[in-house]
Amino acid sequence: MQQPEPEPQSFDRVLSSMCTEPHPAARAAAERFLATNPGDPATYEAVADLERRAVEGLATLSAHPTPGDAAGYVTSGGTEANVQAVRSARNRHDGSDGRHGGKAVNVVAPTSAHFSFTKAAEVLGVELRTVPLDDDYRADPDAVAAAVDDDTALVVAVAGSTEYGRVDPIPELAAVAGEVGARLHVDAAWGGFVLPFTDHAWSFADAAVDTLTIDPHKYGQAPVPAGGLLAREDAALDALAVDTPYLETRSQATLTGTRSGAGVAGAVAAMDALWPDGYREAAERAADNADWLAGELAARGYDVVEPELPLVAAAVPESTFAALRDAGWKVSRTGTGELRVVCMPHVTRSALRAFLDDLDRVRR
Repeated sequence: MQQPEPEPQSFDRVLSSMCTEPHPAARAAAERFLATNPGDPATYEAVADLERRAVEGLATLSAHPTPGDAAGYVTSGGTEANVQAVRSARNRHDGSDGRHGGKAVNVVAPTSAHFSFTKAAEVLGVELRTVPLDDDYRADPDAVAAAVDDDTALVVAVAGSTEYGRVDPIPELAAVAGEVGARLHVDAAWGGFVLPFTDHAWSFADAAVDTLTIDPHKYGQAPVPAGGLLAREDAALDALAVDTPYLETRSQATLTGTRSGAGVAGAVAAMDALWPDGYREAAERAADNADWLAGELAARGYDVVEPELPLVAAAVPESTFAALRDAGWKVSRTGTGELRVVCMPHVTRSALRAFLDDLDRVRR
C-alpha cells in the first residue's frame, strides 16, 4: 500500500539541537550541487572552486592570518574535523603509528571536550587524557599543565562547549602546549559563528592555534552536512595526505573520500548571504533570548548556569523534564542532569514563552 509522502520534522519545538534550519539561499545552492563530489576536485572543478571559497570564508571568521591561502576543507561535521586534528597532530609529532620514543602519543583535553575525541583516540591508537574543569565549567590550565609531557601531541581547547556554552582560556592553553612542543586544537564547531561578535580570545589571531573546527551547519545556517577544519599551516593537512592513484586528483587529505558538494555549496551561499551583519544580528538575538530565558527560569526558583554563549542550563526535577518531553519539547540534559536549551536561530522568543507556559503548567 502506498504510504504518504514523509515530511521533515518541524523545528518549532526543537530546543536541544546545535543545528538549525538552513538559509533559503543555502538550501537552493545545496540542491544545485547534489551530484558533485569535492573528494575529486580535478574532476569536479566547480565545486572545488566553491570549497576554496568556503575555506576562505571560515578562515575570515576565525581570523586566520592568510584567509585566502588558508589550509582546510569542508568536512561532514565537527566529529570528522576533530578526528582529523588528532590524526594530524599524531602524525606530525612522531610518525603515524601513535607512538613517540616507544611510548603512546597522548592528547590532553578537558572533560568538556566533545565525545568525538574519545572516538578519535580509539580509532587512532592514541591515549586521551581528560582533565577537570574549573568552577565555571572551563578548562583549568593548571590541570592541563600537570597532564602534558613530551609525548603530548595535542592539547584541545573548547570554544563553545556543548553542555554549558563555555569558552576555555585559549591563550593560556596555547602557552601550556608550547612548553612541551604540543600543538593546540580549538573546537569551535558550535561557537565559531557566534564568537566573532564577542570579546573572547579564541581565534588564530588570539593564540598559537594550530587547527580549528568550525561548522557552517550549526550557527552558520548551512545544510547538513557541512563542517569545517582549518589549519594555520599547510603542513597540518600535508600530514594527512594519502595517494589516490585512480582519481584525477592524485592525493587526498580528507578522511572520507566521496563528500557532499551540497554541503560545500550551501556553506558558501549561507556565508555570502549572512556574513557579517546577518550573523551578528542572529548572535545578538540568540544572546538576548538566552539571557531572558535564564532570568525567567531563575525567577521561578531554578538553579541556572549563567549563559556565556547562547545556551541555558538549569536544574529541574526529572519529573518536570519528562513532562516537557511528553508535551513535545525536544530538550536534552547535561551529563549531570540539568535541562539544556540551545538558543539557535530558529528558537524565537515566542517559542520560549510557549515553553515556559508548558513548564508552568507541568510544575503545578
